[in-house]
Amino acid sequence: MSVRAALLVLLAALACAAEPELEGRVVRVKDGDSFSARIDGERVEVRIFGIDAPENGQPWSRRARRALEQRLAGKTVVFRPVETDPYGRLVAWVEADGVCVACAQLADGHVWVYRFYTDDAELIALEDDARGAGRGLWALPERERVPPWDWRRQRPRRR
Repeated sequence: MSVRAALLVLLAALACAAEPELEGRVVRVKDGDSFSARIDGERVEVRIFGIDAPENGQPWSRRARRALEQRLAGKTVVFRPVETDPYGRLVAWVEADGVCVACAQLADGHVWVYRFYTDDAELIALEDDARGAGRGLWALPERERVPPWDWRRQRPRRR
């Protein structure tokens, strides 16, 4: 991660520090932007706010999932809820070891900013930095860098 990216991760973490928090222990990572956690003894499906990871079968999906597993597996994390999505998942800002998880996934080039739901300048700057440096999925040939929302639109729903 570049110095600029590290600074942006820190700024983003500070920006959301005033929101109410929950804590939970990660029990399973599903993909590069979602996982299951135990919050107050209940298993909860969580979608990380502000990012969209490559879908299963899409280039870079396994690497994005592994990166999230390395960041979260078995850890107690902090959630700042944003909403509940149509699938019943908690959509939240997530911190692990004091680091904004969405920010770290973006800085390392594993995910896109989910611009349908956020125009957060820090998140966009992290994506731009990773893209400019050719980190992560940004090192793939352009034809393989299909945003997940386009990938899903081209394929039938599997939920």
